[in-house]
Amino acid sequence: MATLLVVKEQLAGFYSRFEAYLNAVLKFLLTLVALLIINADLGYMSKIDNGAIVLIVSLLCSFLPVNLIVIILAIFVLLHVYALSLTCAAIVGILFVIMFVLYLRFAPSDAAAVILTPICYIIKIPYVVPLTLGFVGNPMSCVSVACGTAVYFMLNYVKNNADQIASFGNDAESALGSFKYIIDGLLGSDQMLLMIITFAVVVISVFMIKSLPVDYSWKIALGMGVVVNVLIILIGCSALEVDMSIGGVLVGTIVSALIVLVIQFFIFNVDYSRTENVQFEDDEYYYYVKAIPKISMEAPDVNVTRFNPRDEYDEYGEENEYDDYGNDGYN
Repeated sequence: MATLLVVKEQLAGFYSRFEAYLNAVLKFLLTLVALLIINADLGYMSKIDNGAIVLIVSLLCSFLPVNLIVIILAIFVLLHVYALSLTCAAIVGILFVIMFVLYLRFAPSDAAAVILTPICYIIKIPYVVPLTLGFVGNPMSCVSVACGTAVYFMLNYVKNNADQIASFGNDAESALGSFKYIIDGLLGSDQMLLMIITFAVVVISVFMIKSLPVDYSWKIALGMGVVVNVLIILIGCSALEVDMSIGGVLVGTIVSALIVLVIQFFIFNVDYSRTENVQFEDDEYYYYVKAIPKISMEAPDVNVTRFNPRDEYDEYGEENEYDDYGNDGYN
């Protein structure tokens, strides 16, 4: 544990020194992965399905706010969908505008969750996002998770039904039929509804429990978040007749919980054995404060011992003078 604490302090110091550069690298990687996924899943417009364009856009996004990166990624999605179907692009564009208004209104600081949620879905651990936001966000963070979930299911629907969507004609009757078909497919997913409800309950329950003034509240909140996540999905699958792999849900939830434990170690690591309850007052109030010290450990100082010291006197009997590196005045 001591070694881990030293590594934690060293990483925190390294990040504080190079924060601007590291944030740029993280935004570059986030944009790059998101664009590669979009092009791989959709890829209907060949002009933007290009490695050079993806790299250039990712480099530009490394200097932009995350909210603006979300908009750029949405434009890429719309361009691909437009190449497939104008009607589908119009519907997806309207849904994107609604989602942007919602998350910019309620959770503008959680824009990264909108991008990370579809990525985590692809690697089968979407539960890590709501569990993490329950600790670092607030109850309104469930809006960002819901938007990210909706984006994933929209992309998945368009990819799986591309042939049917592209088969509709451009006349008014075909446009109306395609509109109904796409709306029913995008908004009629019981699994999407189940996951949005589950993630909202997980975010709110984890936030409420971790805010309680009890020892180990963060650990208790994580455990309850895991239980709530699995239970709601099991009940929802039975009630809505949603076909989901229960084994995949259990494994994904456990892996997500382990990742959140690592995140907790870096952002909330305290020593409950040294808890102090402090009471003081001013002219208007009495204050009762519970103080819990953080666990931290500095890297030990390294002392260099010279086992073969140089001679203190030279051949003429005069005292040698050495600098801090052991060099005499003649070198």
